[in-house]
Amino acid sequence: MRILLLVVCWFTVTAAVAQDRGVLDFELSTPWTDRVDRSKPWDVYPRPQMTRAGWTNLNGSWDYAIRPVAESRTPTRWDGKILVPFAVESQLSGVKKLVGEDNHLWYRRTFTPPRLADGERLLLHFGAVDFRATVYVNGRVVGGHEGGYVPFSFDVTPYLKGRGAQELTVRVWDPTDAGLQPRGKQVNEPGGIFYTPVTGIWQTVWLEVVPGDHLTDLRITPNVDEGAVDVQLLTSSLQRDLTARVRLTQADGREVSVRELPLVAGATSTAVRLPLPDARLWTPEDPYLYTLELVLTDRNGGVVDRVESYVGMRKVSLGKDANGHTVILLNDLPYFQFGPLDQGWWPDGLYTAPTPEAMVFDIEMTKKWGFNMLRKHVKTEPATFYHACDTLGVLVWQDMPSGYIHDSTFVAPEAVRDARQPLADRLHFEREYREMIDALYNFPSIVFWVPFNEGWGQYDTERIADWTRAYDPTRLVDAPSGWTDRGAGDVYDAHLYPGPGMEAPEEDRASVLGEFGGLGLVVPEHLWWDKRNWGYQSYTNQEELNAGFRSLIEALYGLRARGLAAAIYTQTTDVEGEVNGLMTYDREVMKLDTALSPALFAPLYAPAPRNRTLLPTSETEPQLWRMATASGEDLLVEGRLPAQEPVRRVNGPFATHADFFQPKGTQWKADEYLYLIRSFRVDQLPEHLFAEFYNQRVDFLVYLNGEVLLDVKAGGGGFGHYNVRRIDEGLDQLRQGENTVTIRVNRAGDAEHLSFDFGLFGTETTGGR
Repeated sequence: MRILLLVVCWFTVTAAVAQDRGVLDFELSTPWTDRVDRSKPWDVYPRPQMTRAGWTNLNGSWDYAIRPVAESRTPTRWDGKILVPFAVESQLSGVKKLVGEDNHLWYRRTFTPPRLADGERLLLHFGAVDFRATVYVNGRVVGGHEGGYVPFSFDVTPYLKGRGAQELTVRVWDPTDAGLQPRGKQVNEPGGIFYTPVTGIWQTVWLEVVPGDHLTDLRITPNVDEGAVDVQLLTSSLQRDLTARVRLTQADGREVSVRELPLVAGATSTAVRLPLPDARLWTPEDPYLYTLELVLTDRNGGVVDRVESYVGMRKVSLGKDANGHTVILLNDLPYFQFGPLDQGWWPDGLYTAPTPEAMVFDIEMTKKWGFNMLRKHVKTEPATFYHACDTLGVLVWQDMPSGYIHDSTFVAPEAVRDARQPLADRLHFEREYREMIDALYNFPSIVFWVPFNEGWGQYDTERIADWTRAYDPTRLVDAPSGWTDRGAGDVYDAHLYPGPGMEAPEEDRASVLGEFGGLGLVVPEHLWWDKRNWGYQSYTNQEELNAGFRSLIEALYGLRARGLAAAIYTQTTDVEGEVNGLMTYDREVMKLDTALSPALFAPLYAPAPRNRTLLPTSETEPQLWRMATASGEDLLVEGRLPAQEPVRRVNGPFATHADFFQPKGTQWKADEYLYLIRSFRVDQLPEHLFAEFYNQRVDFLVYLNGEVLLDVKAGGGGFGHYNVRRIDEGLDQLRQGENTVTIRVNRAGDAEHLSFDFGLFGTETTGGR
C-alpha cells in the first residue's frame, strides 16, 4: 500500500511538473523586475479613498504549501517561500507553480501586532485573493471570502494571543476555468486571447488599528446638477453618542464647506450634503480634486477617529450632439472618449505589476499617447490604480471579470437567449459585482460599469443592466460590450476587428466601438513565448504598422460624423501570445510614437463633423444595383462591364447563404465573380470621403468613374458590423453630378459562406469643398 501511494504521488507530481513546464516555461522581465523590494513589496498605502495615519504592510516572504483538497488540516511541513502579493504562478512569486482545482494553496507567516490601546481593534485587510479564501489566526478560523477581484477584511482582535508573534494562515482554492466563478481571461491551458492562471493572494495584505467606534466606509457622490457633494458615512455600531465633522477643502487647503451632524449610540450610518457652488469640474484635461476630511469626536471634542478622502466633481450622462445624435456627455457637454483596452497583465507578476511605479507607467503612457480613457478589461486593479487615474486624468470603463465555461455558458453573437447560469453561480456573480461597485464607487475617473463582455457567461442581460443603473445612477452601463446586444444599458457596443465600424445611435442609447484594431507586430527579443504570436491583423515592420494604425484612426473621423460616441483600441500592451499592443509585453519598446499620436487623435476630440450620405448601403433599407455573375476570368475592361454583358436589377446586400446578421438581399454562387454597378448623384462635394463595406470572406475591387478607388482583401469584420475606411485619394475621382461605381467581388480561397455590401459617405465641417 505504501509503495502504491508513493507511485500515485510520484505520478501526480510528475504530471503537475509536466503541466508546469507546458504552461509556466516562459519568462520575460520588465524594467521594474529587479527593483522589487523583496522585504516589503508594494509598500504604498493601499486605500487612497479612505486614509488613516497608520498601517502595517504584511507583504513579503511567506511560507507556502500546495496540498490536495482532501487534506483540510494546516500543513505541518511547508514547500518553501513565496513573495506576497505575487501569484504563485508568477515569476516574481519565487515559486512559479500551478495549483489547479484538485489542490489547496496554503500561506503562513507570523506578525507582531501593534500595541492596542483600550477599546482599539486590529483589522486584517486583503486587497484581493483568487478565488476562495479561508483565513486563520493562531489556528482559529477568522472567516472566509469568495471572489478573486474585491477587497475584504476581518477584525482579528479576538484571535490574538498576548503581545508577541501571532500566526496568520490562509488557505486558497481556485478552479480557474473549471468553474463558473468570475476569472476574467485566466485559463488552465493558455493560448490565443486567454492567459496563465492566477491563484491566491495578488494584492496587498495589511493591518490597521482602529478605535472601537470608527468609520468603516464612505460613499461619496458628486452632484454637479445640485452644486453639492453627498457623503454617506458608514460606522461600526457606535457605543456612545458622537459628532461627525465633514470638511471639504480646495487643493490649496482653503475651506469650501463644512458640516457637523450628531451620531447616536447604536447608529451605523448617516449622510450629509456639502454645498459646493461654482465647483471646478473634474475632466481628463483638468483632473481637479477637492480634499475631504471626516472626523468623529466625543462630547468633549476629543478626536475619536479621523480619515481623509477626496472628490472629483464630474457628471456623466447621455445627450445630443450638434448633429442630433445621442452621445456621451461629460459635465453636460459632448465628450468623445477614446482609449486602449487595458488588460493589466505583466510577464513577471501576471495580475500584479512588479511595483506601484510600473502600474502607474501604463496609465502615464495612456496619457502621453493622447488617449483620454481606458477600458479595464475583465479584471480589477488595486485601489491605487484608480487613484492614479483620478489624479492623472484618465476616464475608466470598468469591466466585471467574466465567469463562464465555454461549452455551457457561452452566448454566441446570434443566440436568441442568454446563458442559463446555475443559481449558486448567479448569486455569486451578482454579489461580487456589487462588491466591486462598492469598492470602486468613490473614484471619479470611473464612468462606466460593464457587467458582461462578448457573451462570456452573459445572462439576464436586461435585469443586470437595470439593476446596475438603479444601484449606481451616477454612471452609465454597457451591457454587454460586444456581440449579443439585447437593447439594454446606455450604449450599443460593437466589436469589430480590425474595423473600425459602428451601429447607428438610438434615441436613448449611444453608439460605441467597444473593441477594434488589434494590429500585431512581433518585436524579437521582447516576446513571452516561442509559440504562435499573433494579432488580429499582422504587420512585418514598424512602418507598415504605423500606416495601418493611421488608417484606422482616420476612419474614426468619419464615424464621429455618424454619432460614434467612444472607441476602444486593442490594446495597451502585448500580452503573452498576443502581439497587438501599443507597446511590448515587457514595456521596453513603444510601437506607437508619443510624438505623433496626440496630433493624430486631435480631430477625434473636435466637434463632430457633418455626415453626407453619397451611396447608401443596404444595411437598413434595400438598395437597387445592376448585377452580373460569371465564372472564369475577370470581365471588367478599364473598370467597366462590357455593354453586351447581361445584367439584372436586384436589391442588396449580397450573400451566398442566409446571413443571420444581414437583411435578406440577393444570392449568388460562391464560385462565381459578382459584378455590381450603381450610379449616384453628388450635389456638393464633401471635404473627406469614406467607404463602408461588409465583406465576409471576399476580396473586392471598386472603380469610381472608371478608375480604381479601392482594393480590399478579405479579413476582419463580422456580426453585421460594417467596416469604414477613409479614401480621400478618391476625391479627385468624385464628380459633382452623376457618378458610377463598378465593383468586382470574388471569394477568398475556398470559402463558401460569403457576404457583401458597399456604400460611400462624406464629411464636412465648413459646408463642403
